[in-house]
Amino acid sequence: MLSLPVTLTQAQATACLDQLTTGVRQEATAQVVVDGAQLRSFDSSALAVLLELRRECARAGKHFVVQGLPQRLRDLAALYGIERLLPSA
Repeated sequence: MLSLPVTLTQAQATACLDQLTTGVRQEATAQVVVDGAQLRSFDSSALAVLLELRRECARAGKHFVVQGLPQRLRDLAALYGIERLLPSA
């Protein structure tokens, strides 16, 4: 399981994505679960990271799911019309 950090804003997005992408490549299972339970401070960059991670999973032939995302982030995804791209575990 991969985890999002406590803070994920534009300032952390590139480093976070690099770390999570490495995790996807090292994941031995066909399903990659991303846990957002620790996430407390974020902006729309968090959604960009999740969407790029979803694309990385697709390229690797792996199924992408999320769990524990804060409701505010889910609300933001709904506002942008992308909530279906972030399936729950």
